Amino acid sequence: MTTARFESIRELPLFGEMTDEAFDTLTRGAFVQNFPPNMVMITEGEAADFLHIVQSGCVELFSTWSNRETSVTTLYENSTFILAATMKDRLNLMSARTLQKSRIIMIPSENVRSVFANDPKFALAIVDELSRCYRATIRNMKNLKLRTSIERLANYILKQHHRQGDALAYQLPIEKRRLASYLGMTPENLSRAFNNLKPHGVMVDGQTITITDLATLTAFAKPDILID
Repeated sequence: MTTARFESIRELPLFGEMTDEAFDTLTRGAFVQNFPPNMVMITEGEAADFLHIVQSGCVELFSTWSNRETSVTTLYENSTFILAATMKDRLNLMSARTLQKSRIIMIPSENVRSVFANDPKFALAIVDELSRCYRATIRNMKNLKLRTSIERLANYILKQHHRQGDALAYQLPIEKRRLASYLGMTPENLSRAFNNLKPHGVMVDGQTITITDLATLTAFAKPDILID
């Protein structure tokens, strides 16, 4: 495939400042693949052969241990994943599967490491992206360790409220069982948490969230710029 096929990602912060020659080298051997919903693309414990970029659709990163599974994060358009494993040439620490039909750009990891060593602006962009991911991990850890399950749910609802154009009624972007896993809860605890949020201005009907009192919800959630 020619470099022109990858112009959709050329202006992303990770690739925007690198030279055209470096971008040509980076995308040599890269390809685009369409995946149906619920398709596992990579498996934890396997080699990180490609850097993945979500061109369209939705991807969940998850992990399993001793017959248990947890959702780590959900990624949308223009998100990259498995960057750290790509740079370190290490095994994947997480698995990835599509939550809906998705179009994924896959760039050989050896290309990423080679261009990193020769293009200073790309190297700086890699450091910036890894730093952003590290800070996101710290925020998520603080959210899990410092807040109760109901507080985590309240802040998640507020985040989605802002992400969806400050809508007071919206559809949850993921299934409730996946949301429960992401928030460190069981599905039963999530159901109880939704009920406990009714006095704080939240109604739920299936996948539909309705914020009936934004001020009360905000006062209960106490969103914090150092966490959220």
